[in-house]
Amino acid sequence: MTTVTIIGAGLGGLTLARVLHVHGIPSTVYEAEPSPTARTQGGMLDIHDHTGQPALRAAGLSDAFHGTVLEGRQAMRVLDGDGTVLLDEPDDGTGGRPEVQRGELRRILLDSLPAGTVRWGHKVSGVRALGEGRHEVIFADGATTEASLLVGADGAWSRVRSPLSDAVPEYIGRSYVETYLFDGDTRHPAAAKAVGGGSIFTLAPGKGIQAHREGGGTLHTYVALSEPREWFARVDFTDPAAATARIAREFEGWAPEITALITESDTAPVLRALHALPVEPRWERVAGVTLLGDAAHLSAPNGEGANLAMYDGAELGKAIAAHPDDAEAALTAYEQALFPRSAAAAADGTDLHELLFGDHAPHSLVSMLAGHAQPR
Repeated sequence: MTTVTIIGAGLGGLTLARVLHVHGIPSTVYEAEPSPTARTQGGMLDIHDHTGQPALRAAGLSDAFHGTVLEGRQAMRVLDGDGTVLLDEPDDGTGGRPEVQRGELRRILLDSLPAGTVRWGHKVSGVRALGEGRHEVIFADGATTEASLLVGADGAWSRVRSPLSDAVPEYIGRSYVETYLFDGDTRHPAAAKAVGGGSIFTLAPGKGIQAHREGGGTLHTYVALSEPREWFARVDFTDPAAATARIAREFEGWAPEITALITESDTAPVLRALHALPVEPRWERVAGVTLLGDAAHLSAPNGEGANLAMYDGAELGKAIAAHPDDAEAALTAYEQALFPRSAAAAADGTDLHELLFGDHAPHSLVSMLAGHAQPR
């Protein structure tokens, strides 16, 4: 049986590898990072009952996943800049979008794969078509490998995308500045009280402070600012104190327990410029290669990125298992469902941006949540 070659050991690529393994199909995952612990894996993820959770069921990992859920983290609050609580929704216990640490979820997936499945320290520099559906993968150190079925799970700046599409991510006009407060209840009690047991959205047109409570009392914050890249280029992020002060200045007059999520940060502020691919990602079928996750459909943040990557991986794995002797039939079936799913998620991201940062923020978000619909 043909080994599936997967580029990228993120959640999507690992879910694909696991679902293939469940069906007895071998795969090899090439990852640029030198080891599974080379860097931290981001913060919290809410795993949705219509995307991420079905993917984990297909991978046979539901029990392991539920063992990592942080109870109570589905609680959500919306605040005005002066600290007024506009909406306070407790964790309803339904499990529709339970929160887990991204690193824990990745560990579960890695531990579920046969030893040697992931080849660490393999950064891809390019892909070359060899004909008859085969592709050569070229690594940064000059080494190569040939793939008869190649999957790009290598994120926003995918190298595997080039045989399929010339689309390039574009800046969406908004960036996040990321901060952390550790031991919040003890060291940052006012900020911890404002965040509550789950997450908060403190919003105004064009900007906001979003935070959630992670394990161990950590408060993880994303400060959103709708500014051009040139604006952020004028902020000296090599000087953490100066950068912190400059970002905080955009929220003058806001409640101190909210701005403390910036000013009391225990880490240097980190800039995260946000990019997206075209709203309706699509390409002509190219034999022997496809994409999943952000490589296929990077969109404005909408809470679905990791969920969709896992769902893509599971659906692709099931399609390959359903057509073990016909890779093109598998890839065609997968992509026919992928394209409309991706377009819908991208449109949701655009709608969510307006709810969070449009002219009627934060009341637009409050109105939506009061209707018992969750932001995606």
